[in-house]
Amino acid sequence: MMALPAVAGQVLVHDGTQALDVFAVRDAVIREQEWQEALRFQQQLQILQALPLGCVSFSRPYTYYDCAGRFYRPYQQRGQENPQQFYIQITPPGPGS
Repeated sequence: MMALPAVAGQVLVHDGTQALDVFAVRDAVIREQEWQEALRFQQQLQILQALPLGCVSFSRPYTYYDCAGRFYRPYQQRGQENPQQFYIQITPPGPGS
């Protein structure tokens, strides 16, 4: 005989003394999964408040900077009295971009 681990995902144990709203539980699980996915996506983005020294500016096909093989695109922060510029890492722009 061989024992293998099993993964069941999230398990909810309910004792039955209180009413259970299964739809609220479902919605909470969905919100948690969406939050975890958003965190994973955010961790993949590299956002800089200032570019490193030695970056070269290009204006085509759009404004971007080449910083030793890493490419960044400038963005303005919205909804503030004094908007600040920040830079998000992008894939290298191709000729057809």
